[in-house]
Amino acid sequence: MFEPKRLHPIVIVLNIGKRIKDFVFTFIALFFIWNKGEGGKLVLIAVSAIAIIAIILTSILSWLRYTYRLEENELRIEYGVFVRKKRYIPLERIQSLDITEGILQRLCGMVKVQIETAGGSGKDEAEAVLSAISKEEARFIQEYVAAAKNRSVPEVEVYEDAPQQTVFKITSSQLILLSLTSGGVGVVISAVLAFLSQLDDFIPYEKLFRGVEQWAVGNIILIAIVVFVGFVVAWILALIGTMLKYANFNVMKTEHDLVISQGLLEKRQITIPLKRIQAIRINENIVRQWLGYGSVIVESAGGSARNKDGSKVLLLPLVKVQIIEQILKPYLADYQWDPHFTPVPKRARSRYILRSWFVIVPIAAIAIALFKMWGLVSLIFVVLFTFWGLLKYKDAGWSLEQQQLTLRYRNIVRTTVFIKKNKIQSLEVKESFFQRRKELATLEAFVKVGFGGAGGRVIDMEKSDLKKVYSWFSRDDEKGD
Repeated sequence: MFEPKRLHPIVIVLNIGKRIKDFVFTFIALFFIWNKGEGGKLVLIAVSAIAIIAIILTSILSWLRYTYRLEENELRIEYGVFVRKKRYIPLERIQSLDITEGILQRLCGMVKVQIETAGGSGKDEAEAVLSAISKEEARFIQEYVAAAKNRSVPEVEVYEDAPQQTVFKITSSQLILLSLTSGGVGVVISAVLAFLSQLDDFIPYEKLFRGVEQWAVGNIILIAIVVFVGFVVAWILALIGTMLKYANFNVMKTEHDLVISQGLLEKRQITIPLKRIQAIRINENIVRQWLGYGSVIVESAGGSARNKDGSKVLLLPLVKVQIIEQILKPYLADYQWDPHFTPVPKRARSRYILRSWFVIVPIAAIAIALFKMWGLVSLIFVVLFTFWGLLKYKDAGWSLEQQQLTLRYRNIVRTTVFIKKNKIQSLEVKESFFQRRKELATLEAFVKVGFGGAGGRVIDMEKSDLKKVYSWFSRDDEKGD
């Protein structure tokens, strides 16, 4: 391991696939520009052939020039086809090692290791990625890093498995319910629309729509059926995607970490150091809340702009809310899982309702003015938004339990955030003119995660309650701890 090593040659295939994918839209543009006449087609073929050859050669050279080694308490990586670059990462700065097995890696018995450091590099990627190394090497790197952080760098040898305890393992019924109640259908539809928007310059949508406009007027029922079927297909795809992603979901507890493994086609392993946990949140969408279920997310000091999973990790994808304490208490004993919430005052209720009307009431008024009787249908949405405002008011609350601040609020999903006092980076109070008239204000608590901030917010708290929270937060450690 102390000698420079190359990644598995399958990385060449991975690099070729990635670069061809990046070249797709350029190829489409060239196709529409040059696909005219024999000369244009020849130019298109020649340019495409040269591009593919260049992609293959640079992928091979990238693999040959990429080496990594462990030396002097550092992970040393050297890479670059034309310009040689070196990246030395001190082992004590390594925050987590996330292990993924994609389809190609699994076929070759390899894994991908993403290395996150404290604070990250500020880029849209992990600090370093070893795209294809053996499971044994990945395991050795994990153990070597753990030993180095404990200030006892090991010799090159195979370690015995650290004792592990099973925290949570998803059942088949939980996996099915998780898939049925997820919001994945929106992601699928958004991805399709995003893809189509990329082709806006090449596909004459305006002419196409003009051509089918008259046909659409006479076939409105058929169009409705097609749209419905499209949503059903998107829902099925989202269902399958969620099941593949969270199949075999398992959480293990080692001496210092929580280790999450998941996935069927693509296996993934995420390590969360216990001491780096900044906050824990329970999310309950309206359906799951009605069924008594929620998901638990850990906010950790790791991750990057693109790899937000390094800082916000799904710890329990779906579990009965009433048994969360039973599952996590043995491993996160310093958290109070059943706090007594103080609600926001009754005089804040009208403000929650008014905020829910800001968008829908003007829309309803315009609809009634334009469509008369048909516009009255929009009043149904006014009622629904009013109910949503009342629901947000009912869910808002806060709690102080010894060294823990707990905030509960709702946007679309009801969220409960558990934050230890020593993890709070800052508290912020916001007070508008209208809040000041009613002796109300908004409290925001921030914790530091790997990329950006996180925390929670409760709107329209009693001012006297805000003083209690600030008094608790500003006490000297000698008095309060």
